[in-house]
Amino acid sequence: MISINGIVNTLKKYGNSISKVTVSKYIQALLDAKILYECPRYDMKSKKMIKGEKKYYLSDLSFYYSLNTNNLPNYGSNLENIVFIYAKSHNYSVSVGRIGKLECGFILRDTLLNYSYVQLAYTISLSKEVEDREYKPLEQIRDNYPKYVATTDYILQNRNGIKHINIIEFMKENKLF
Repeated sequence: MISINGIVNTLKKYGNSISKVTVSKYIQALLDAKILYECPRYDMKSKKMIKGEKKYYLSDLSFYYSLNTNNLPNYGSNLENIVFIYAKSHNYSVSVGRIGKLECGFILRDTLLNYSYVQLAYTISLSKEVEDREYKPLEQIRDNYPKYVATTDYILQNRNGIKHINIIEFMKENKLF
């Protein structure tokens, strides 16, 4: 999650003085240029958007790779960015969910106002702890809309009505959430 205050404070920590207004204008310029997409945060208990904190996704991951010259990509973040763009390309309204202290990767709403929930991880097959971390937020959601744990794993498991999907195959087949 990124907030304007967080960016300003980080820059000040490294000796760069900049105002909130200036940071806001830079972010807005990147949004207007379609370099970044903004994803609001939604509190599932109060059923309201949370102001201030948002996530931003790159329209094209080549921006990331042009700056990441150490050849150590963050596969989890890249996968999240790819799924965000995929969902937007299928006309979903996308937000990041909060359920108490837990985060739901994406709350998707289609044009008919049907919801679905998606948790993303590169893999859950190597650790029971990671598996539990990914399923737990979805298990807290008490409605009957579809819930997905999306990974690159090929051995899939369903748990408590939550579908475990291989996101690569899912997107190759042009499926909808």
